[in-house]
Amino acid sequence: MKIDVLLQYPQKNFSQAIQDLGFEKVISARPVLGGDINHAYKLEVASKSGQIEVIFMKANSRQNADFFRTEVVGLQAIASLGILKTPKVLAWGIDEGNNNPLRGPCSFLLLEFLPPTAKASNYWETFGQNLARFHLADCSHLAPHREATIPPNSQSKNFGFTIDNYIGATVQKNQGKSSWVEFFRECRLGPQFQWAARYFSPKQQQANEKLLDRLETFLPEPERPSLLHGDLWGGNVYTGTDGQGWLIDPATYCGHWEADLAMTRLFGGFPRKFYESYHQVHPIPRDFASRLDVYNLYHLLNHLNLFGASYLNQVLDIVTSLS
Repeated sequence: MKIDVLLQYPQKNFSQAIQDLGFEKVISARPVLGGDINHAYKLEVASKSGQIEVIFMKANSRQNADFFRTEVVGLQAIASLGILKTPKVLAWGIDEGNNNPLRGPCSFLLLEFLPPTAKASNYWETFGQNLARFHLADCSHLAPHREATIPPNSQSKNFGFTIDNYIGATVQKNQGKSSWVEFFRECRLGPQFQWAARYFSPKQQQANEKLLDRLETFLPEPERPSLLHGDLWGGNVYTGTDGQGWLIDPATYCGHWEADLAMTRLFGGFPRKFYESYHQVHPIPRDFASRLDVYNLYHLLNHLNLFGASYLNQVLDIVTSLS
C-alpha cells in the first residue's frame, strides 16, 4: 500500500488546510457527537464562488496528533481493498494558533461529512456479505513494515500492521508475528494485562499468566491473516451516502477474522440477518461461540484500563472461566 504523499505529514495550519481544499473560510463550526476521545464538529465552509459545503472535523490536543495520523493510515488500508467504504480523508495536521473551533493549539482531522441517511432495505445483509468478502481479501500488502511505501507484491503472512495505532486512546502494538496466537498473546492480551496490573491480586495475576500460557488451547490459527477493522462495535458502522454500512474509527491490523466478528457480539450484537449473510459468504465454524470471551477479553481489558473498575468483574469472570 502506498500512503497518499499528501497525507503522510501533517498540515501545520488549520486555515491553510481549509484553503488547500479549495475553500475560502469556515462559516460555522457546530459540535456533534464524536465519541469519548475527540472533539467533533460539523464545519460549514465557503468556496471562493460562495458555495457552501459541509465537512467533518475531529480535534484533540497537539500531543495526540498521532491519533489522526494512524486513523488516516487505517482508513486508507480499509479503502485499499475496495470492498467496504470509509469517509474520504481530506487533511490532518497540527494548528498552533487559535483560528480553529477549539480556539487554541490543537491537532485535527478533516473528513468527508456523512449526513444522516436512511438505511437501505438490505443494509445488514449487504454489510454481512461485504464484511465476509473483506475478511477473505488478500491483505499481504498491509503486513508489518516500517516504511510508508509497502512493496505491492509482498508475500508476507505476518500478523500485525504497517504501524502501531490505537484502540480508543490506548496504544495498540502491531509488531509482526508469524503466529496468530503469539500475536494475540504478546500484542493484545499481554500488554493490556500489564497495564491493568494494579487491579489484580497476586492470585489473580497467576490466573492471568496461566491463561496467556494456554492461549493456543483456545485460539486456532487462521489459514491466512485478514485485515480487521479492530474495533467493530455498532457505533463504528455508519450509514453512508448510499444507504449502506461504512466503516469509521478504525483500529486496523492483520489478524484472525474471528476477532472482528466476536466484537460485533460484545455490546448487544448485530441483527441476526447480518450473521446469516456473513455465513453465506464465509462460513462461521460451529465452535466459534466458544472463543467469544477470549477475543472480547481484549476489549474489556482495554475498557478497564480506559474507564476504570466497573469492567473488572467481567474481566475476572472470563479469566476464571478459562484458566
